Amino acid sequence: MNVTPSLESRVSAYWRLMRFDKPIGILLLLWPALWALWIAGQGRPDVGVAVVIVLGVILMRAAGCVINDYADRDFDPHVERTRLRPIAAGEVTPKEALVLFVVLCLTAFGLVLTMNGLTIALSVPGAFLAASYPFTKRYTHLPQAYLGLAFGWAIPMAFAAQTGSIPAVAWALYAATVLWALIYDTMYAMVDREDDLKIGVKSTAILFGKHDREIIGALQIIMLAILFGIGRYLGLGWPYALGLAAAAGFSVYQQVLIFRREKPKCFHAFLNNHWFGAAVFAGLFADYAWSD
Repeated sequence: MNVTPSLESRVSAYWRLMRFDKPIGILLLLWPALWALWIAGQGRPDVGVAVVIVLGVILMRAAGCVINDYADRDFDPHVERTRLRPIAAGEVTPKEALVLFVVLCLTAFGLVLTMNGLTIALSVPGAFLAASYPFTKRYTHLPQAYLGLAFGWAIPMAFAAQTGSIPAVAWALYAATVLWALIYDTMYAMVDREDDLKIGVKSTAILFGKHDREIIGALQIIMLAILFGIGRYLGLGWPYALGLAAAAGFSVYQQVLIFRREKPKCFHAFLNNHWFGAAVFAGLFADYAWSD
């Protein structure tokens, strides 16, 4: 006999589908958005702009998770880490997931409509990047780089909303964020590498192979160099340098974690990137506060 799921179980399934039970993804999107807001606003971003950008990040991350699970509905049941996700487990139908995705995107777009024309225009490619990312793992070994393009799009949007323009420093920050996503999502992909090889899903962890740690290390150095260069260009002082030094320390710690490619430690290295983002923001926040 079929039993209608209780309201509580339905809400729980949608909540988990949007990954609100795992806020690490929100944080990894939020830190670069805050970097951009603080630089664009010179330490004093407009409150209304900040609210829209932050809420937009949360909504679009949720939408990205929903469309990702929809796209992976035939793969997830065969991967140990994802087989209990709501669509894979039959708690949410693919049609329900698509409806939820549309609702989230429309809500985010409604928020963007309160901003200037440039920000509204930028929301269109941003939505495209978020919606198309989950399908890239079928055609390229670089879905992690594409994820960076999608995750970092809040940066030009934040500058556009705050200043009405997108200066060169915004694109430099965007480049650093793309590299950062490539780094931490490769660590994440190292956890699933064996399963992905079996089911035919592509990733940078597979592409990099035995050179994964060295390539991640090189990317970390380049990313930190870009962030350092941004600080010099903006004339930021010792508080930012201190935050960047702490971030570099977290990068070294992540290398230690992934050294033996053990799945739990690779996943821990992925999670540790939250502290990298927090350290960079703390440096920015302290620098602008110190200069006031």
